[in-house]
Amino acid sequence: MLHLTYIGEEGKHAVDFERINDHIVQISGDIPVKGNGFTLSRIDNDDKWDYADYRTIYQLIDGGVQYSNDRSVYVPPEPEPVPDPEPYIPTLEEVQEAKLQEIGTVCEQIIYAGVDVALPNGIEHFSLTEKDQLNLFGKQAQMAAGAERFEYHQDGHPCRYYTKDEMQMIVETALGFVTYHTTYCNALNMWVLALKDVETVNDVVYGCDIPAEYQSEVLRDILIKMKEQDDEADI
Repeated sequence: MLHLTYIGEEGKHAVDFERINDHIVQISGDIPVKGNGFTLSRIDNDDKWDYADYRTIYQLIDGGVQYSNDRSVYVPPEPEPVPDPEPYIPTLEEVQEAKLQEIGTVCEQIIYAGVDVALPNGIEHFSLTEKDQLNLFGKQAQMAAGAERFEYHQDGHPCRYYTKDEMQMIVETALGFVTYHTTYCNALNMWVLALKDVETVNDVVYGCDIPAEYQSEVLRDILIKMKEQDDEADI
């Protein structure tokens, strides 16, 4: 412990002293911070060691101050640059899961958007939301019970009566449409899960041709039937 006296003053302050380097000293204690320079003495002695040149406040520290004799002041170092984080590369399983969700969403949107049905009086469009599909199952039950006319409506039109033949065409076309897309979506999912690299998974889109080895027996039968119908239509 030493006594510090600022140049030009009489008061003594009890301090701890430490030399940091040739130009910087550190004073610790409950003292006012001044740029006068100072002297130091041992307790009960009048040494008056000369530190008059240490007038520049180098930096304030916790519980004291550092002074410099060359007018230098503390300049905090530039923060270390934080490198940009490495881009996250999803795993194959994560890419497959995202692709399955994408496929399922597109399939649902296509089914809900509905299907055109060629009826004797022209083409009518019918949405196929879950509620619409339930309604059509109800019409199947009515037909099985022997009903001859059926109240229903195409999109954007008032409800009207359909004949049994018309209702049969609507039900068969609609349920066939739902069956195809549900079966196709299932096979597409199985193909995605069998792929072994991310790039190939990303290339899969709803509507693309599924390799024969990933087509289920049901899908193959549906595709054969659809081709036969197209061939008959071309005749």
